[in-house]
Amino acid sequence: MNAERVLETCIYAEDLDAAEKFYRDVMGLRFMTRVKGRHVFFFCGSGVFLIFNPAETIKPFGDAAHFPTHGAQGPGHVAFAATQAELPAWREHLHRHGIPIETEMTWPTGGKSIYFRDPAGNSVELATPLTWGLK
Repeated sequence: MNAERVLETCIYAEDLDAAEKFYRDVMGLRFMTRVKGRHVFFFCGSGVFLIFNPAETIKPFGDAAHFPTHGAQGPGHVAFAATQAELPAWREHLHRHGIPIETEMTWPTGGKSIYFRDPAGNSVELATPLTWGLK
């Protein structure tokens, strides 16, 4: 057996309102659902992007047998796919939203990455597939 792809990924943010605004308005993700104070979920391509409040996900939720507790402390990381042709437009888009670019990388494989932070301090990356030697 081999896992085929990542279906969902999550990051943690205490201020879910700020996180929702950032990932909707800046990253362009499509809203899915929200439980006030606990989480906000988005569609992202053929997968799902989840944002949890770590102070709430360490507590049982609903039927605890079905929703295991979890959480993380400190900033996490997420990388969104972008084409090399899209990167200049992403730079301008981030600039218009007042989001500073932390660093840019050109990888030995030919891939390129742009790194910046979300309102919770998570490291957000826009990466071309060649970053990992993918096409």
